[in-house]
Amino acid sequence: MVNPSLYAAIDLGSNSFHMLVVQQVEGAGRTLAKVKRKVRLAAGLQLDGSLDQAAMERGWDCLRLFAEQLQDVPAGQVRIVGTATLRLATNIDVFLERAEAILGHPIRIISGEEEAATIYQGVAWTSSGTGRRLVIDIGGASTELVIGEGASAALLHSLNMGCVTWLHRHFPGGELSEAHFDRAIAAAQHELAPVAARYLKLGWRHCIGASGTVQAIQEIMMAQGENEQITLAKLNRLKARTIACGNIAGLHLPGLTPERVPVFASGLAILIALFDTLAIDNMVLAGGALREGLIYGMLGARQDCDAQERTIDSLIARYQLDRQQGERVRHTALAALKQLHPELDQEAARMLARAAMLYELGLCIEYKRAPEHAAYIIRHIDLPGFTAPQKGLLAALLLNQRDDFRLEALQAQCALDTSRAVLLARLLRLAIILCLRRTQGTVPEFRLAQQGTRLTLTLPAGWCSGHHLRASELHAEARRQNELGWPLEIMEA
Repeated sequence: MVNPSLYAAIDLGSNSFHMLVVQQVEGAGRTLAKVKRKVRLAAGLQLDGSLDQAAMERGWDCLRLFAEQLQDVPAGQVRIVGTATLRLATNIDVFLERAEAILGHPIRIISGEEEAATIYQGVAWTSSGTGRRLVIDIGGASTELVIGEGASAALLHSLNMGCVTWLHRHFPGGELSEAHFDRAIAAAQHELAPVAARYLKLGWRHCIGASGTVQAIQEIMMAQGENEQITLAKLNRLKARTIACGNIAGLHLPGLTPERVPVFASGLAILIALFDTLAIDNMVLAGGALREGLIYGMLGARQDCDAQERTIDSLIARYQLDRQQGERVRHTALAALKQLHPELDQEAARMLARAAMLYELGLCIEYKRAPEHAAYIIRHIDLPGFTAPQKGLLAALLLNQRDDFRLEALQAQCALDTSRAVLLARLLRLAIILCLRRTQGTVPEFRLAQQGTRLTLTLPAGWCSGHHLRASELHAEARRQNELGWPLEIMEA
């Protein structure tokens, strides 16, 4: 039976075919299914430009898997697109005729520019951050580059280089040598040369990677306990480790999945060329790309606010949280942070604000273990706009909102260094206590000072004697923090 709340997007990529199915809930998309199959369509492109029979069969076999799921989705809420390899194939009609018969839906072959624009929309709707952003997606046969701000793309290109085509051109026999890497990087730089100046002139504030290559690199870094920021230095270290493996057949790196192994080196070479040519300082992984752009285009998702804000709004509605109380705690926590570190990076302030808005999330299950329940929900729920490290930090802050500290959670997250994560947890706990009355105008004026790890909270003279519960909670909190070697002094003046 067709379910009117379901939406589906299928991306017939050059390396993999992907299907995403979401359900519209509380104005947001809840992911119901993500299906991915390595088809390596680009590997089937022959010298005359046609797709060989084996590649088409791999594609059709994959689409038979997708077809069953599509039966429950309204026809008007399905989008299926083909990208670089299908743009190039001279016998595309042969593939499409059978593919559309299998799926029961039309397939659009989109241009490189439309692909880039849709990728940007997917990133804009699922990734956080303000200011101009550079979005990069390394596919199997093409690489898309987009600069934009908010939901609007200002500059976009699709380049004829991808991890599958670069594998066959520059890593013959799967040999991982310095010479093969140098050749692959130089070839990618040659492709970038005609457009690089325009991107450098326009500039950007954030760089976001939306490809499987970027995801694989981040997973390797996280397996080693590193933070989520990808830099050229990290890429070059990873290149050296890859070369040391000798051959793709022997490529084994902690965090690298077996299915990504064949095209990892070629994707890494392209990414190194991008970092070098465009002078990219650092990159983070996107929350979505082409499929998400197709889905959210159908949903008519709001474009007037940050992706994280949309997710927070959805969670507040879904779990019936007290928005006004969350705003009080957020305002108090950020006021405390500003007094200590007016220059502290926006990422830390943003994550403290998100934790404050969601601190009562665990109450939807029960009170006694509410912090544990909140952390569990955050770790396991789909959170568009949040990266995996950000989810880890948010869960750690919610787990540490009251009672005994769970220091291991703050140490395990890799979005911030441990000392900054601990500071955010300490401030969140103080803000929650100061807002216990849950009424506007009841949070006292306060001053907060820091000297090393010591915090001094100064309240109005006589305040503690008139507010026994909150004063008692503050002094109990001071004892907890003092026992851990984080002095907290409560004063009046």
